[in-house]
Amino acid sequence: MVPVECYLVLSALLFFIGVFGFITRRNLIAMLISVELVLNAVDLNFAVFNRMLFPGQFEGFFMSLFSIGVSAAESAVAIAIIINVYRNFNSDRVNSIENMKF
Repeated sequence: MVPVECYLVLSALLFFIGVFGFITRRNLIAMLISVELVLNAVDLNFAVFNRMLFPGQFEGFFMSLFSIGVSAAESAVAIAIIINVYRNFNSDRVNSIENMKF
């Protein structure tokens, strides 16, 4: 049996790696992957705290499944936006988007 603390440490590592990747990267795809890491850390926390606080119930697992569904929809929309930006600017860097005008 793996202790709960190991899952929480893994979740914290995923979260901080995701935040670090989002702050340091300038590639849109890498930033999207970093956001997905943060969301996976949140899903892991939902499951761990559900198992720890309410061992016989499944609310945390259902919240994790709902969050995974929202993450999948967010990824699809973000990839569509990134493809559109690449077609317009021929670059997938954040700096190319700064040139957009209203």
